[in-house]
Amino acid sequence: MKHSCEFRVYYEDTDAGGIMYHASFIRFCERGRTEFMRTLGMSCSELDEVDGLIFVIRHLEADYLKSARLDDLLRVESHIHTLKNTSFVMKQSIFCQNSVLFSMKVTVVCIDKSGKPVRLPEKLRTQFKPYVKEEE
Repeated sequence: MKHSCEFRVYYEDTDAGGIMYHASFIRFCERGRTEFMRTLGMSCSELDEVDGLIFVIRHLEADYLKSARLDDLLRVESHIHTLKNTSFVMKQSIFCQNSVLFSMKVTVVCIDKSGKPVRLPEKLRTQFKPYVKEEE
């Protein structure tokens, strides 16, 4: 299963020519991950406050395939590629209509307040399971 959400490209996301900045693609994926968590019934701030856990990015690989432009309506699709003990790898793609513009593989690590990697909580692992789609 994939999670999907839409975002509009605003002026602040673009250069003077109306082309979306490369960093905006990564920001839109971050928003997609946040909305993914909300779909599961939790927020990153709740995970921090209640469980004392924080997600940090360890690594990402990004492929820029086509440009996005001012006022485009983009769809961010996300799924879990690999679920490990203290981390998960998420694959995310950004589409404009049915054309893929950007794809990214991001490694997200769960840490405690001291910065040490910790096991993903069982409740989260259970909620992630339907979104795990190992491929390649």
